[in-house]
Amino acid sequence: MNPSSTVPLIELSAVRKSYNVGLPSEAEVLHGLNLRVMPGEFIALIGPSGSGKSTLLSIIGLLERMSSGTYRFQGEEVQGLDDHGLTMRRRNLLGFVFQFHHLLPAFTALENVTMPALMAEGHVSAVQLAKARELLDAVGLAQAMDKRPSQLSGGMQQRVAIARALVMEPPLVLADEPTGNLDTASSDEVFVQLRRMHAERGVSFVVVTHDPRLAARCDRLVELVDGRISRDEPIVHT
Repeated sequence: MNPSSTVPLIELSAVRKSYNVGLPSEAEVLHGLNLRVMPGEFIALIGPSGSGKSTLLSIIGLLERMSSGTYRFQGEEVQGLDDHGLTMRRRNLLGFVFQFHHLLPAFTALENVTMPALMAEGHVSAVQLAKARELLDAVGLAQAMDKRPSQLSGGMQQRVAIARALVMEPPLVLADEPTGNLDTASSDEVFVQLRRMHAERGVSFVVVTHDPRLAARCDRLVELVDGRISRDEPIVHT
């Protein structure tokens, strides 16, 4: 094993998150969580509605600040970073796939995939354009690059979103119910692409899902109940 692979990609320690702090309605939704994600892991994050999954994913994704605790990303403490620092690390180190693909309807599949590069640098280089084409080809959309979202099925649109999440080559992709808006066949199709990107590119994935079939196809299961991790175990595939 490469020694660097033993260093956690992310490490959360004693993480707490409260809303409406100082008000009568103050509520703590995460209660001292500890979580490590190692390079190359494919993790299912499960739990009932209201258990804190989306809040945890938002903290990992640097979209929300935790109330207390420590968060290290590739060994760097991120809780003290200002908004610009968080934005830069979110842009360069993280990819996101949501339940709703959030593609821009006026742009083609290829243009949607290059959007993170455009937003980061103000233009799309030839290298980034080639990377976007390669990713669309990898998710089976080589013939659909010039089509707009309205011309694609739900599963195809979500595959465009997967390509978009990977175009900046992040070490970690966070997927929040990426198949929750799809039928069973399309869900399976999208999940196959997530696993393929993981296998071929070594990207770590944390996938929030309510679908036990998909959770069972991940490599590690983390279950949240009432803002606490109630289960964290490897999944044995037979």
